[in-house]
Amino acid sequence: MKLSLPRVLFLKCVTFCQIIIIVMATNNDNNNIVSYICKRTVVSTKPIEPGKYMTFSVLDRCMEKNHIRMVYYYQSSLGEGEFGKMTKNLRETLSEMLNYYPMVTGRLVRDSEEKWKVKCNDAGVRVVEAKAKGSVEEWLKNVDSEKEHMLVYWEDMYHKPYYWSTFYVQITEFEEGGLAIGLSCFHLLADYTSATNFLKAWSDISLGNKITVLPLFHPLPSTRKRISNHHPYFELINHYKSSIERPIPIKEEKYTIISLGFSHQMVNACISKAQFNGPSGPITMTPFEALAGLFWASISNIKGLQNGLIDMSICLDARKLLGLDYGFFGNTMIYNKVHANGNLEGNIFVQATRYIREVVAKMDNEGIMDLIEWLEKNEMNSPRMINGPDLICVSLENVEPYLSVFEDWLKPLRVSCYIEPVLGEGQVLILPGTPEEGPLSRVVMVTLKEDEAIKLFEDDLISQFSPTIFMKC
Repeated sequence: MKLSLPRVLFLKCVTFCQIIIIVMATNNDNNNIVSYICKRTVVSTKPIEPGKYMTFSVLDRCMEKNHIRMVYYYQSSLGEGEFGKMTKNLRETLSEMLNYYPMVTGRLVRDSEEKWKVKCNDAGVRVVEAKAKGSVEEWLKNVDSEKEHMLVYWEDMYHKPYYWSTFYVQITEFEEGGLAIGLSCFHLLADYTSATNFLKAWSDISLGNKITVLPLFHPLPSTRKRISNHHPYFELINHYKSSIERPIPIKEEKYTIISLGFSHQMVNACISKAQFNGPSGPITMTPFEALAGLFWASISNIKGLQNGLIDMSICLDARKLLGLDYGFFGNTMIYNKVHANGNLEGNIFVQATRYIREVVAKMDNEGIMDLIEWLEKNEMNSPRMINGPDLICVSLENVEPYLSVFEDWLKPLRVSCYIEPVLGEGQVLILPGTPEEGPLSRVVMVTLKEDEAIKLFEDDLISQFSPTIFMKC
């Protein structure tokens, strides 16, 4: 039977009590701050062609054990009787935007080889609607990771993937002004660039504009011009090989998250202090290389290595290196080991930065294609964690979250990001700062064990730059 009502009205509600039970189980101290109104299923406004499926690449499948979360904060003023109006408007524009994302609104099924694929049946995206006490400005003054997780709903797959939504959106309106949009998704489907573009597309539709970065759903490159006498980049392959063979930890550690803001001037100072001489003169670092070196050296010292560096892996987006458009939807984040063995002499910060710079320079199209081909030949039936147990430092410098403007007066105040679960030594995410802080400004989100995170605030290496504390233990 065909439905005559607009598809946007097809909303599947979950009771208020059910949602509260899910969240209160882990947020007993904060259960009066956020009220969960309902959970709906929002579908696209146009039907999907029947029988359509989408498959995953080997880089997608590497991230099957992970999920990602992001929270966007917006400042707004509410007039009398306007509470809930913004949520309704956003829900309607989300429905229109989902026409461009059949992979997001579909459901997971297994193929003949027991690998995941998406059946594009337009089962929709789960949307949680909530309200929070106070204003968004008050919230940001005292936010921690536990409170922030109340703004970005996530639900594990459990035993029924066909009914499970791979993407969740939470819209939280603050009673005294402000809005938070939380997005979580299965990392198998998307990396942070794809998730950021998803929100940007939503904001474009909300403004009545065309989508500036259309999602592109196609396979990874399969052909390339081979260099004569080419030798595979075994360091990259060896890192993935060791990660795949390593057993998954049975017990997860207790971690805490802090967030630090570095202005344009602070990052400039950090780059200057990280500079070293190469064969042709001084080498200038990128913001990621300088900040990654800074936190690698600092965390190593906190963990007791005063003249050395703990094991670390970096993670970079390979879209440009693979010749892919920025709108490519999927996973192109590549992990690689940074080697620094034995005791080090001299400035540990500068040496850490140099090691990172050397590894970044080696990651080229040939090496990544070698990795993809090796993974396709050696893929295991049971996926393994790639992000652990080393300290993981992820570059999110290429994403542009502050372009997600839903109204002329509704611009992002701050953005937070998470890759979960975190294993081993911890995690460092480096993402852009607000435009007001300058083009080089960065936000660094650090996940460590609680006693180590506290020491990070006292570390001389980091405190010399006087970063702004956005989130503390």
